[in-house]
Amino acid sequence: MRAAHNPARLVLAAFSSLIAVGTLLLRLPIAADGEHPGLLASLFMSTSASTVTGLATFDISALSLTGELVVLALIQIGGFGIMALGSILAIIASHRMGLRQRMLTTAELGSIDDKDLKSIMKRVGQITVSVEGLLAVVLFIRFTVSYGETPGRAAYSAVFHAVSAFNNAGISLNSDSLIPYASDWIVLLAMSAGFIIGGLGFPVIVDIARKVRGEEGSGYRPGRLNVSRWMLHTKLVVATTGVLLVLGPLVIAIAEWRNPDTLGPMATGGKILTAWFEGGTARTAGFSSIDVGALGEPTQVFMSTLMFVGAGPASTSGGIKVTTFAVLGFVIWAEARGQRDVNAFGRRLPRRLIRQAITVALLSVGLVISTALVLMAAADISLTPALFEAASAFGTVGLSTGITGDLPPACQVLLVLVMLAGRIGPVTFVTALALRNVDLPYRFPEERPIIG
Repeated sequence: MRAAHNPARLVLAAFSSLIAVGTLLLRLPIAADGEHPGLLASLFMSTSASTVTGLATFDISALSLTGELVVLALIQIGGFGIMALGSILAIIASHRMGLRQRMLTTAELGSIDDKDLKSIMKRVGQITVSVEGLLAVVLFIRFTVSYGETPGRAAYSAVFHAVSAFNNAGISLNSDSLIPYASDWIVLLAMSAGFIIGGLGFPVIVDIARKVRGEEGSGYRPGRLNVSRWMLHTKLVVATTGVLLVLGPLVIAIAEWRNPDTLGPMATGGKILTAWFEGGTARTAGFSSIDVGALGEPTQVFMSTLMFVGAGPASTSGGIKVTTFAVLGFVIWAEARGQRDVNAFGRRLPRRLIRQAITVALLSVGLVISTALVLMAAADISLTPALFEAASAFGTVGLSTGITGDLPPACQVLLVLVMLAGRIGPVTFVTALALRNVDLPYRFPEERPIIG
Protein backbone atom coordinates (compact mmCIF):
# COMPACT_ATOMS: atom_id res chain seq x y z
CA MET A 1 0.00 0.00 0.00
CA ARG A 2 1.38 3.41 -0.96
CA ALA A 3 2.29 5.88 1.83
CA ALA A 4 -0.28 8.34 0.56
CA HIS A 5 -2.95 5.72 1.16
CA ASN A 6 -1.56 4.79 4.56
CA PRO A 7 -1.19 7.98 6.62
CA ALA A 8 -0.29 6.06 9.77
CA ARG A 9 2.84 4.63 8.15
CA LEU A 10 3.79 7.96 6.59
CA VAL A 11 3.63 10.01 9.78
CA LEU A 12 4.98 7.26 12.04
CA ALA A 13 7.99 6.75 9.79
CA ALA A 14 8.68 10.49 9.64
CA PHE A 15 8.56 11.03 13.39
CA SER A 16 10.38 7.81 14.23
CA SER A 17 13.22 8.80 11.93
CA LEU A 18 13.37 12.28 13.45
CA ILE A 19 13.47 10.85 16.99
CA ALA A 20 16.18 8.36 16.04
CA VAL A 21 18.37 11.05 14.49
CA GLY A 22 17.81 13.33 17.48
CA THR A 23 18.77 10.57 19.90
CA LEU A 24 22.01 9.89 18.04
CA LEU A 25 22.90 13.59 18.00
CA LEU A 26 22.17 14.01 21.70
CA ARG A 27 24.40 10.99 22.37
CA LEU A 28 27.41 12.77 20.88
CA PRO A 29 29.99 13.88 23.47
CA ILE A 30 29.75 17.50 22.28
CA ALA A 31 26.03 17.55 23.08
CA ALA A 32 26.60 17.25 26.84
CA ASP A 33 28.00 19.81 29.24
CA GLY A 34 29.89 17.43 31.51
CA GLU A 35 28.53 13.98 32.31
CA HIS A 36 26.32 12.62 29.54
CA PRO A 37 22.65 12.01 30.49
CA GLY A 38 22.62 8.51 28.94
CA LEU A 39 20.84 6.67 26.12
CA LEU A 40 17.36 6.48 27.63
CA ALA A 41 17.49 10.11 28.72
CA SER A 42 18.59 11.12 25.22
CA LEU A 43 15.78 9.10 23.68
CA PHE A 44 13.29 10.64 26.07
CA MET A 45 14.48 14.20 25.34
CA SER A 46 14.56 13.58 21.58
CA THR A 47 11.00 12.23 21.66
CA SER A 48 9.83 15.07 23.88
CA ALA A 49 11.33 17.70 21.57
CA SER A 50 10.26 16.03 18.31
CA THR A 51 6.69 15.61 19.53
CA VAL A 52 6.85 19.11 21.06
CA THR A 53 5.87 17.80 24.47
CA GLY A 54 8.35 19.22 26.98
CA LEU A 55 8.66 16.40 29.49
CA ALA A 56 12.26 15.66 30.47
CA THR A 57 14.10 13.29 32.75
CA PHE A 58 17.02 15.68 33.28
CA ASP A 59 17.69 19.40 33.49
CA ILE A 60 18.38 21.01 30.12
CA SER A 61 21.42 22.70 31.69
CA ALA A 62 23.11 19.30 31.38
CA LEU A 63 23.30 19.93 27.63
CA SER A 64 25.94 22.03 25.93
CA LEU A 65 25.11 24.75 23.42
CA THR A 66 25.31 22.09 20.71
CA GLY A 67 22.83 19.91 22.58
CA GLU A 68 20.45 22.83 23.05
CA LEU A 69 20.60 23.61 19.33
CA VAL A 70 19.77 19.98 18.57
CA VAL A 71 16.72 20.24 20.84
CA LEU A 72 15.74 23.53 19.17
CA ALA A 73 15.99 21.94 15.72
CA LEU A 74 13.90 18.96 16.80
CA ILE A 75 11.22 21.31 18.14
CA GLN A 76 11.11 23.31 14.93
CA ILE A 77 11.07 20.30 12.61
CA GLY A 78 8.56 18.42 14.76
CA GLY A 79 6.21 21.39 15.00
CA PHE A 80 6.49 22.37 11.35
CA GLY A 81 6.14 18.77 10.24
CA ILE A 82 2.92 18.04 12.06
CA MET A 83 1.27 21.22 10.75
CA ALA A 84 2.27 20.44 7.17
CA LEU A 85 1.53 16.70 7.39
CA GLY A 86 -1.78 17.32 9.10
CA SER A 87 -2.89 19.69 6.36
CA ILE A 88 -1.62 17.45 3.56
CA LEU A 89 -3.41 14.43 5.04
CA ALA A 90 -6.60 16.47 5.19
CA ILE A 91 -6.29 17.12 1.46
CA ILE A 92 -5.53 13.44 0.81
CA ALA A 93 -8.70 12.54 2.70
CA SER A 94 -10.67 15.09 0.71
CA HIS A 95 -9.84 13.23 -2.51
CA ARG A 96 -11.86 10.33 -1.13
CA MET A 97 -14.90 12.46 -0.27
CA GLY A 98 -18.06 12.46 -2.30
CA LEU A 99 -18.69 15.11 -4.95
CA ARG A 100 -20.88 17.25 -2.71
CA GLN A 101 -18.37 17.31 0.15
CA ARG A 102 -15.51 18.14 -2.24
CA MET A 103 -17.49 20.99 -3.80
CA LEU A 104 -18.16 22.41 -0.34
CA THR A 105 -14.50 22.03 0.65
CA THR A 106 -13.39 23.69 -2.58
CA ALA A 107 -15.72 26.60 -1.93
CA GLU A 108 -14.35 27.06 1.56
CA LEU A 109 -10.63 26.40 1.06
CA GLY A 110 -10.07 26.99 -2.66
CA SER A 111 -8.92 24.47 -5.26
CA ILE A 112 -7.75 21.08 -4.04
CA ASP A 113 -5.15 19.47 -6.29
CA ASP A 114 -1.55 18.36 -6.17
CA LYS A 115 -0.33 21.94 -6.57
CA ASP A 116 -1.84 22.73 -3.17
CA LEU A 117 0.77 20.54 -1.45
CA LYS A 118 3.55 22.92 -2.42
CA SER A 119 1.38 25.89 -1.49
CA ILE A 120 0.67 24.36 1.91
CA MET A 121 4.35 23.94 2.70
CA LYS A 122 5.01 27.52 1.65
CA ARG A 123 2.16 28.92 3.74
CA VAL A 124 3.13 26.90 6.82
CA GLY A 125 6.69 28.19 6.48
CA GLN A 126 5.53 31.78 6.15
CA ILE A 127 3.25 31.54 9.16
CA THR A 128 5.94 29.88 11.25
CA VAL A 129 8.64 32.42 10.42
CA SER A 130 6.31 35.40 10.86
CA VAL A 131 4.93 34.43 14.27
CA GLU A 132 8.22 33.18 15.68
CA GLY A 133 10.10 36.21 14.33
CA LEU A 134 7.69 38.72 15.86
CA LEU A 135 7.68 36.91 19.18
CA ALA A 136 11.49 36.71 19.21
CA VAL A 137 11.77 40.47 18.66
CA VAL A 138 9.44 41.21 21.59
CA LEU A 139 11.31 38.84 23.90
CA PHE A 140 14.73 40.13 22.78
CA ILE A 141 13.81 43.69 23.64
CA ARG A 142 12.40 42.62 27.01
CA PHE A 143 15.38 40.45 27.93
CA THR A 144 17.90 43.18 27.09
CA VAL A 145 16.04 46.14 28.59
CA SER A 146 14.54 44.63 31.75
CA TYR A 147 16.89 41.74 32.58
CA GLY A 148 20.24 43.16 31.51
CA GLU A 149 21.17 40.21 29.32
CA THR A 150 23.88 40.66 26.70
CA PRO A 151 22.59 41.06 23.13
CA GLY A 152 23.94 37.65 22.12
CA ARG A 153 22.44 35.80 25.05
CA ALA A 154 19.16 37.73 24.79
CA ALA A 155 18.87 36.93 21.08
CA TYR A 156 19.52 33.23 21.59
CA SER A 157 17.11 32.99 24.51
CA ALA A 158 14.45 34.96 22.62
CA VAL A 159 14.66 32.75 19.53
CA PHE A 160 14.67 29.54 21.59
CA HIS A 161 11.62 30.55 23.62
CA ALA A 162 9.79 31.90 20.55
CA VAL A 163 10.25 28.62 18.68
CA SER A 164 9.30 26.61 21.75
CA ALA A 165 6.20 28.74 22.35
CA PHE A 166 4.80 28.72 18.81
CA ASN A 167 5.40 24.98 18.53
CA ASN A 168 3.81 24.41 21.95
CA ALA A 169 6.93 22.54 23.10
CA GLY A 170 7.07 23.87 26.66
CA ILE A 171 10.87 23.54 26.76
CA SER A 172 12.72 26.46 28.33
CA LEU A 173 16.39 27.24 28.76
CA ASN A 174 15.60 27.82 32.43
CA SER A 175 15.56 24.79 34.71
CA ASP A 176 12.44 26.20 36.39
CA SER A 177 10.59 26.99 33.14
CA LEU A 178 9.18 30.54 33.19
CA ILE A 179 9.10 31.00 36.95
CA PRO A 180 11.79 33.75 36.67
CA TYR A 181 9.25 35.77 34.66
CA ALA A 182 6.26 34.97 36.90
CA SER A 183 5.32 38.63 37.37
CA ASP A 184 6.33 39.85 33.91
CA TRP A 185 3.21 40.69 31.95
CA ILE A 186 5.06 41.29 28.69
CA VAL A 187 6.94 37.98 28.66
CA LEU A 188 4.00 35.84 29.76
CA LEU A 189 1.46 37.52 27.46
CA ALA A 190 3.86 37.29 24.52
CA MET A 191 4.55 33.62 25.20
CA SER A 192 0.86 32.85 25.63
CA ALA A 193 0.07 34.63 22.35
CA GLY A 194 2.65 32.43 20.64
CA PHE A 195 1.30 29.12 21.86
CA ILE A 196 -2.33 30.14 21.40
CA ILE A 197 -1.73 31.04 17.74
CA GLY A 198 0.27 27.85 17.22
CA GLY A 199 -2.53 25.88 18.86
CA LEU A 200 -5.24 27.19 16.52
CA GLY A 201 -3.87 25.15 13.65
CA PHE A 202 -2.79 25.95 10.15
CA PRO A 203 -6.25 25.54 8.51
CA VAL A 204 -7.75 28.11 10.90
CA ILE A 205 -4.95 30.63 10.49
CA VAL A 206 -5.01 30.37 6.69
CA ASP A 207 -8.81 30.52 6.51
CA ILE A 208 -8.93 33.74 8.52
CA ALA A 209 -5.94 35.27 6.72
CA ARG A 210 -7.27 34.47 3.23
CA LYS A 211 -10.65 35.97 3.91
CA VAL A 212 -9.30 39.07 5.63
CA ARG A 213 -7.05 39.66 2.60
CA GLY A 214 -9.97 39.01 0.28
CA GLU A 215 -8.20 36.34 -1.75
CA GLU A 216 -9.97 34.84 -4.74
CA GLY A 217 -12.63 32.38 -3.73
CA SER A 218 -12.72 33.49 -0.09
CA GLY A 219 -15.99 35.41 -0.44
CA TYR A 220 -14.59 38.48 1.34
CA ARG A 221 -13.74 42.04 0.57
CA PRO A 222 -10.22 42.91 1.85
CA GLY A 223 -9.97 44.04 5.46
CA ARG A 224 -13.30 42.61 6.61
CA LEU A 225 -13.60 40.02 9.37
CA ASN A 226 -17.06 38.59 8.76
CA VAL A 227 -17.18 35.69 11.19
CA SER A 228 -20.35 34.34 9.62
CA ARG A 229 -18.40 33.49 6.46
CA TRP A 230 -15.74 31.43 8.24
CA MET A 231 -15.78 27.73 7.48
CA LEU A 232 -17.33 25.56 10.18
CA HIS A 233 -13.96 24.16 11.26
CA THR A 234 -12.67 27.67 12.00
CA LYS A 235 -15.78 28.56 13.98
CA LEU A 236 -15.54 25.40 16.08
CA VAL A 237 -11.84 25.86 16.86
CA VAL A 238 -12.04 29.58 17.66
CA ALA A 239 -15.23 29.31 19.72
CA THR A 240 -14.12 26.30 21.75
CA THR A 241 -10.65 27.76 22.26
CA GLY A 242 -12.21 30.98 23.51
CA VAL A 243 -14.43 29.14 25.97
CA LEU A 244 -11.52 27.09 27.33
CA LEU A 245 -9.31 30.19 27.61
CA VAL A 246 -11.94 31.73 29.87
CA LEU A 247 -12.93 28.61 31.79
CA GLY A 248 -9.39 27.35 32.42
CA PRO A 249 -7.95 30.48 34.07
CA LEU A 250 -11.21 31.08 35.97
CA VAL A 251 -11.22 27.63 37.58
CA ILE A 252 -7.50 27.81 38.42
CA ALA A 253 -7.90 31.28 39.94
CA ILE A 254 -10.79 30.15 42.14
CA ALA A 255 -9.10 26.92 43.20
CA GLU A 256 -5.65 28.39 43.90
CA TRP A 257 -6.49 31.93 45.03
CA ARG A 258 -5.60 31.26 48.67
CA ASN A 259 -3.08 28.46 48.19
CA PRO A 260 0.04 29.68 50.07
CA ASP A 261 2.30 27.68 47.76
CA THR A 262 0.96 29.08 44.47
CA LEU A 263 -1.25 32.16 44.05
CA GLY A 264 -1.75 32.95 47.73
CA PRO A 265 1.27 35.27 48.34
CA MET A 266 0.81 37.19 45.06
CA ALA A 267 -0.86 40.53 44.56
CA THR A 268 -4.20 40.55 42.78
CA GLY A 269 -2.63 41.44 39.43
CA GLY A 270 -0.08 38.67 39.75
CA LYS A 271 -2.78 36.14 40.62
CA ILE A 272 -4.79 37.07 37.53
CA LEU A 273 -1.73 36.92 35.27
CA THR A 274 -0.58 33.56 36.64
CA ALA A 275 -4.07 32.03 36.49
CA TRP A 276 -4.41 33.20 32.89
CA PHE A 277 -1.05 31.77 31.88
CA GLU A 278 -1.51 28.43 33.64
CA GLY A 279 -5.03 28.04 32.26
CA GLY A 280 -3.74 28.58 28.73
CA THR A 281 -0.52 26.61 28.92
CA ALA A 282 -2.28 23.55 30.38
CA ARG A 283 -4.20 23.03 27.15
CA THR A 284 -1.18 22.64 24.97
CA ALA A 285 2.06 24.50 25.74
CA GLY A 286 3.60 23.07 28.91
CA PHE A 287 5.33 26.18 30.22
CA SER A 288 4.73 27.13 33.83
CA SER A 289 5.26 30.23 35.93
CA ILE A 290 4.60 28.44 39.25
CA ASP A 291 5.49 25.11 40.84
CA VAL A 292 3.01 22.66 39.31
CA GLY A 293 3.69 20.14 42.08
CA ALA A 294 2.40 22.66 44.63
CA LEU A 295 -1.00 22.97 42.98
CA GLY A 296 -3.96 21.52 44.83
CA GLU A 297 -5.18 18.07 43.82
CA PRO A 298 -8.48 19.36 42.33
CA THR A 299 -6.50 21.83 40.21
CA GLN A 300 -4.20 19.09 38.94
CA VAL A 301 -7.17 16.93 37.96
CA PHE A 302 -8.78 19.87 36.16
CA MET A 303 -5.54 20.66 34.33
CA SER A 304 -5.31 17.00 33.33
CA THR A 305 -8.68 17.45 31.62
CA LEU A 306 -7.44 20.53 29.76
CA MET A 307 -4.34 18.64 28.63
CA PHE A 308 -6.51 15.78 27.42
CA VAL A 309 -8.62 18.10 25.26
CA GLY A 310 -5.66 19.92 23.70
CA ALA A 311 -6.01 22.53 20.96
CA GLY A 312 -6.80 22.66 17.24
CA PRO A 313 -6.28 19.94 14.61
CA ALA A 314 -3.25 20.28 12.28
CA SER A 315 -1.67 22.52 14.91
CA THR A 316 1.40 22.19 17.10
CA SER A 317 -0.59 20.68 19.95
CA GLY A 318 -1.78 17.24 21.06
CA GLY A 319 -4.85 15.89 22.82
CA ILE A 320 -8.13 14.79 21.27
CA LYS A 321 -8.42 18.34 19.81
CA VAL A 322 -11.00 21.01 20.53
CA THR A 323 -13.08 20.06 17.49
CA THR A 324 -13.57 16.54 18.82
CA PHE A 325 -14.52 18.01 22.21
CA ALA A 326 -16.92 20.47 20.58
CA VAL A 327 -18.58 17.82 18.39
CA LEU A 328 -19.20 15.65 21.45
CA GLY A 329 -20.70 18.66 23.19
CA PHE A 330 -23.09 19.28 20.30
CA VAL A 331 -24.03 15.58 20.30
CA ILE A 332 -24.97 15.78 23.97
CA TRP A 333 -26.90 19.01 23.37
CA ALA A 334 -28.86 17.52 20.46
CA GLU A 335 -29.65 14.34 22.38
CA ALA A 336 -30.78 16.30 25.44
CA ARG A 337 -33.17 18.30 23.27
CA GLY A 338 -34.45 15.26 21.42
CA GLN A 339 -33.20 16.43 18.02
CA ARG A 340 -32.63 13.91 15.25
CA ASP A 341 -29.73 15.82 13.68
CA VAL A 342 -26.63 17.24 15.36
CA ASN A 343 -26.26 20.85 14.25
CA ALA A 344 -23.49 23.40 14.83
CA PHE A 345 -23.45 27.03 13.66
CA GLY A 346 -26.19 26.43 11.13
CA ARG A 347 -24.64 23.27 9.70
CA ARG A 348 -25.61 19.62 10.14
CA LEU A 349 -22.77 17.37 11.30
CA PRO A 350 -22.42 14.08 9.36
CA ARG A 351 -23.06 10.90 11.33
CA ARG A 352 -19.73 9.50 10.16
CA LEU A 353 -17.91 12.47 11.69
CA ILE A 354 -19.76 11.97 14.96
CA ARG A 355 -18.70 8.33 15.03
CA GLN A 356 -15.11 9.35 14.41
CA ALA A 357 -15.20 11.85 17.28
CA ILE A 358 -16.63 9.26 19.68
CA THR A 359 -14.05 6.68 18.57
CA VAL A 360 -11.09 9.05 19.00
CA ALA A 361 -12.32 10.23 22.41
CA LEU A 362 -12.95 6.74 23.80
CA LEU A 363 -9.65 5.33 22.52
CA SER A 364 -7.82 8.31 23.99
CA VAL A 365 -9.54 7.88 27.35
CA GLY A 366 -8.51 4.24 27.36
CA LEU A 367 -4.89 5.11 26.54
CA VAL A 368 -4.58 7.75 29.25
CA ILE A 369 -6.25 5.66 31.94
CA SER A 370 -4.20 2.57 31.03
CA THR A 371 -0.99 4.61 31.15
CA ALA A 372 -1.93 6.05 34.53
CA LEU A 373 -2.67 2.60 35.93
CA VAL A 374 0.69 1.27 34.74
CA LEU A 375 2.49 4.25 36.29
CA MET A 376 0.67 3.69 39.58
CA ALA A 377 1.59 0.02 39.66
CA ALA A 378 5.18 0.24 38.40
CA ALA A 379 6.26 3.50 40.04
CA ASP A 380 4.17 3.25 43.22
CA ILE A 381 2.60 6.70 42.88
CA SER A 382 -0.92 7.87 43.62
CA LEU A 383 -3.67 8.39 41.07
CA THR A 384 -3.52 12.17 40.63
CA PRO A 385 0.19 12.52 39.69
CA ALA A 386 -0.05 9.38 37.55
CA LEU A 387 -3.08 10.74 35.69
CA PHE A 388 -1.41 14.13 35.36
CA GLU A 389 1.75 12.62 33.87
CA ALA A 390 -0.23 10.39 31.49
CA ALA A 391 -2.43 13.24 30.28
CA SER A 392 0.61 15.48 29.85
CA ALA A 393 2.39 12.89 27.71
CA PHE A 394 -0.69 12.09 25.61
CA GLY A 395 -1.59 15.76 25.17
CA THR A 396 2.09 16.53 24.36
CA VAL A 397 1.89 19.29 26.95
CA GLY A 398 4.95 18.68 29.11
CA LEU A 399 3.71 19.84 32.50
CA SER A 400 4.77 17.60 35.36
CA THR A 401 4.43 17.44 39.10
CA GLY A 402 8.15 16.66 39.23
CA ILE A 403 8.09 12.86 39.07
CA THR A 404 9.31 12.31 35.49
CA GLY A 405 12.99 11.92 36.30
CA ASP A 406 12.27 9.54 39.19
CA LEU A 407 10.16 7.11 37.19
CA PRO A 408 11.60 3.63 36.52
CA PRO A 409 13.13 3.09 33.04
CA ALA A 410 10.16 0.99 31.93
CA CYS A 411 7.77 3.83 32.78
CA GLN A 412 9.93 6.31 30.91
CA VAL A 413 9.86 4.07 27.84
CA LEU A 414 6.08 3.89 28.19
CA LEU A 415 5.86 7.69 28.24
CA VAL A 416 8.02 7.83 25.11
CA LEU A 417 5.45 5.66 23.33
CA VAL A 418 2.55 7.67 24.73
CA MET A 419 4.11 10.96 23.61
CA LEU A 420 4.53 9.55 20.11
CA ALA A 421 0.99 8.16 20.09
CA GLY A 422 -0.44 11.42 21.39
CA ARG A 423 1.36 13.38 18.71
CA ILE A 424 0.62 11.32 15.62
CA GLY A 425 -2.31 9.22 16.78
CA PRO A 426 -5.35 11.50 16.37
CA VAL A 427 -4.42 13.03 13.00
CA THR A 428 -3.41 9.74 11.38
CA PHE A 429 -6.27 7.77 12.88
CA VAL A 430 -8.95 10.23 11.83
CA THR A 431 -7.46 10.49 8.34
CA ALA A 432 -7.35 6.70 8.09
CA LEU A 433 -11.00 6.55 9.11
CA ALA A 434 -11.87 9.15 6.48
CA LEU A 435 -10.11 7.11 3.82
CA ARG A 436 -11.96 3.94 4.80
CA ASN A 437 -15.55 4.08 3.62
CA VAL A 438 -16.76 0.52 3.33
CA ASP A 439 -20.39 0.06 2.34
CA LEU A 440 -21.64 -3.46 3.03
CA PRO A 441 -24.12 -4.90 0.50
CA TYR A 442 -26.48 -5.69 3.35
CA ARG A 443 -27.79 -4.29 6.65
CA PHE A 444 -28.72 -6.25 9.77
CA PRO A 445 -32.17 -5.91 11.37
CA GLU A 446 -32.34 -3.06 13.86
CA GLU A 447 -32.82 -3.73 17.58
CA ARG A 448 -32.43 -1.29 20.45
CA PRO A 449 -30.67 -2.36 23.67
CA ILE A 450 -31.51 -0.57 26.93
CA ILE A 451 -29.25 2.43 27.54
CA GLY A 452 -28.69 3.81 31.03
